[in-house]
Amino acid sequence: QVQLVESGGGLVQAGGSLRLSCAASGRTFTIYHMGWFRQAPGKEREFVATITWSAWSGGDTYYASAVNGRFTISGDSPKNTVYLQMNGLKPDDTAVYYCAAAATTVTIPPRPSNYAYWGQGTQVTVSS
Repeated sequence: QVQLVESGGGLVQAGGSLRLSCAASGRTFTIYHMGWFRQAPGKEREFVATITWSAWSGGDTYYASAVNGRFTISGDSPKNTVYLQMNGLKPDDTAVYYCAAAATTVTIPPRPSNYAYWGQGTQVTVSS
């Protein structure tokens, strides 16, 4: 099992920045991808960004078109922590953000079903 704990959400004005963190524990050696998803009220959970996690993989990243160029996913393998730096935030970015871990390869674009482990979520609210 892998446990994920997110932090860093909050309230920010449009155009502002936030950095989310996700700390992984447990059988972290089984993780192949770490990703971020988000879910706004009344909407389905949607993909945000993902990074290949294995030490030998090079940390390949992939982003949803809605956040590409504004958000950056990165990882600190020794700390088993993944980050999501969010710049140029918009009201449409308001959602609960979830960290996720996959023990297998993921589809392009990634789907929630690709990820076996999930954090509890952290609220991000962007005011206009």
